[in-house]
Amino acid sequence: MTPEDQQDRVDRTGLLYGFAAYAIWGLVPLFWPLLEPAGAVEILAHRMVWSLAAVGLVLLVLRRWSWIRPLLREPRRLGVIALAATVISVNWGMYIWGINSGHVVETALGYFINPLVSIAFGVLLLRERLRPAQWAAVGVGAVAVAVLTVGYGKLPWIALTLAFTFATYGLAKKRVGLGGLESLAAETAVQFLPALGFLIWLGGHGGSTFASEGAGHAVLLASCGFITAVPLICFGASAVRLPLSTIGMLQYVAPTFQFVLGLAVFHESMPPERWAGFALVWLALALLTWDALRTARRARRALADAAARAGARSATVEADVVRGADVAPEAVVPEAVVPEAIVPEVAASGAIPDVDVPDAAVPEARPGPISGG
Repeated sequence: MTPEDQQDRVDRTGLLYGFAAYAIWGLVPLFWPLLEPAGAVEILAHRMVWSLAAVGLVLLVLRRWSWIRPLLREPRRLGVIALAATVISVNWGMYIWGINSGHVVETALGYFINPLVSIAFGVLLLRERLRPAQWAAVGVGAVAVAVLTVGYGKLPWIALTLAFTFATYGLAKKRVGLGGLESLAAETAVQFLPALGFLIWLGGHGGSTFASEGAGHAVLLASCGFITAVPLICFGASAVRLPLSTIGMLQYVAPTFQFVLGLAVFHESMPPERWAGFALVWLALALLTWDALRTARRARRALADAAARAGARSATVEADVVRGADVAPEAVVPEAVVPEAIVPEVAASGAIPDVDVPDAAVPEARPGPISGG
């Protein structure tokens, strides 16, 4: 098998894992109504408890425990994990409540808006500089929210809550710097005791449905953990095989599935003004996707040009050595062969030269999954 065939196979496998992850998150609205008559808070508590059990089992099988002890010695990172656990709890709870109360389309809107909110956070909190297309996308997104406010007769607060909590969650995860499984394990460990305490209290007051609705209902509640863990594992397998630009496009699969379910399965209404608002959101996302693809293409071209220049210089040095020139090869091998050194000060300064070096060129900057499901 040639290297090209091997890479194609890796890319196809990554696409399969990535699509599976986002498809599961997109189809989760079909799952939460199965848990009724349990309320949203009870479902959320079971999700927290059983997610820790599921992720802990996966970590046990993989023997990935070495990160725990160093983490416990860093109070600041533990504080950020507690913040992440808090905002994702609000996100999960709002998502479950929105689905089970007939707002599937609005929950989809929240995850369509999320990339725009994340960009706004980057500008306001991290002082990142935006390219013109990104500014245009944010502006169109703001107009879309105004149009949707008119369409709903009020702010689309479910969508905005989901978008802002998930953007805050993504920012916290960036600060923590843990892998997907490890991060989820740490967050659900924070959630576990309050969730378990609530379930015990609920059972003591006769409000729990876990034991009163039959074994099938209990199994469905327990499966919340695997509904959370399985797509995350698929996402992790995809993230190591695919470039950031591809993952960025895949993330729209989940809210698209949710939107279609809201219309076709849950029969939610979509008056013209809501269609107009969604169309503006999709226009903003199209601008972001086009800009990301163009920037990634420029970065790949820059890497290829730098490698070619480095190869040419190495060939010249070898020719000089062969001719007996007094040249020390070790002294002239340029750092340009290292991708990070292609544009020396661009990443730090935020300047936009003729050839951009985007976040897409940095593997560590992969986005977290849309885990509202």
